[in-house]
Amino acid sequence: MKTNICAGMLMISVTAMAVDYPVVDTGQVRCYDDQQEVVYPKVGQPFFGQDAQYNGNQFAYRKNGDGTVTDLVTGLMWQADPGEKKTYDEAVAGATKCRLGGHDDWRLPTIQELYSLIDFSGTDVDPMGSIGSTPFIDAGIFKFQYGKEEDGDRIIDSQWATSTLYVGKVMHGQQAMFGVNFADGRIKGYPTGNMPGRGAKTFYVIYVRGNEKYGKNDFVDNGDDTITDRATGLIWMKADSGKGMDWVSALEYAENMSFAGHNDWRLPNAKELQSIVDYSRSPDTSQSAAIDPFFECSPIMNEAGQRDFGHYWSSTTHTDSRGGSRAVYLAFGRALGNMHNEWMDVHGAGAQRSDQKSGDESQLSVGHGPQGDAQRINNYVRLVCGGAADPSNKGPEVESQNTSRGHPGFVSRLDRDHDGKVSRSEFDGPPDQFDVLDKNHDGFLSESEAPPLPGQRSF
Repeated sequence: MKTNICAGMLMISVTAMAVDYPVVDTGQVRCYDDQQEVVYPKVGQPFFGQDAQYNGNQFAYRKNGDGTVTDLVTGLMWQADPGEKKTYDEAVAGATKCRLGGHDDWRLPTIQELYSLIDFSGTDVDPMGSIGSTPFIDAGIFKFQYGKEEDGDRIIDSQWATSTLYVGKVMHGQQAMFGVNFADGRIKGYPTGNMPGRGAKTFYVIYVRGNEKYGKNDFVDNGDDTITDRATGLIWMKADSGKGMDWVSALEYAENMSFAGHNDWRLPNAKELQSIVDYSRSPDTSQSAAIDPFFECSPIMNEAGQRDFGHYWSSTTHTDSRGGSRAVYLAFGRALGNMHNEWMDVHGAGAQRSDQKSGDESQLSVGHGPQGDAQRINNYVRLVCGGAADPSNKGPEVESQNTSRGHPGFVSRLDRDHDGKVSRSEFDGPPDQFDVLDKNHDGFLSESEAPPLPGQRSF
């Protein structure tokens, strides 16, 4: 059944159908330009058509009272508490031993299953610590922990393991698995074996059961240069944009597209785009992009001088305490980084990271982050339509960009019961930091007690 829904001036075609692989919405409700939050753009304005303006299948969880959580969208049942970190071998072995809730069919999740939990209302961790950062997972449903200094971890070390191994190799020949970092909102390939001089890396682990069809595509070539994925209900353009463009241009390209009888094309959000990554393929093993051969991918020459495939923009902003200057991309080719002055595949084809939305690529630094991630402003685009995306033309009130102290909108963001303050149960930072911030010791945090922004002193 196909219906057309009009909200204000925003029109989208929605295909209602039962699917095995419902893509969960990203949770992003705020709009951004290439620097900071803005009011929802209107049709024809720059930055119109981004993630927040298309609402998909909203998060819906049920706590079962036995340490398990059921996702009412995907049909998957999850372990709620990852417990202590495990090596990858321990993570794999532990699935068959798990008897949580009386069930004996637990498994280590695939990257598609685990990524269904990511929530892009989160904010990337600050270099100065996790105060004011928001995890990229619902910490009221799943027990979340930033990396603990006493364990020798960095704040950013909250990587969660999956069963999806990279078919290529990272870091000069290391086997890696694709994990989700719920502290910084990314998918990366993490070595599964011993690290030189450090032993085996450890990960948080939650097991899953149910809906074994989740994450498995069912592509059909429509004969008009479009591809339908019957598993998700999404319709994709077979070809990509054929050239790179910055983020605002990618949004404009999508909203102006009329093709194959559809005029409701959009730039896919991060989860929609990740749903078509084929983790069984890579430039090093299949000599192709990490996508089904149904699709066409434009080749590029990468920073290491290799034939490769590009980054593809999503409509999702990757926020941090400084605003929204970066957007989420999926690497359908190698996810390069510059380490020790050498370009190499550090995170694998199928990684999800973020690039700067605008600017002059020639002025970018050699790399971004601990592994020197390759930075590209002019990324490729593949458009989507259909699915469960409903239009929205009005968002929440824009948070102040000029707050003199603390993270803008701290209370409004966390105040789930709308009493004008943040309780201990609503606080999403490290538990011991609640008492540090609660200056008047009343058991609540006010806007004046908000965590400091990076570079500010905490008084």
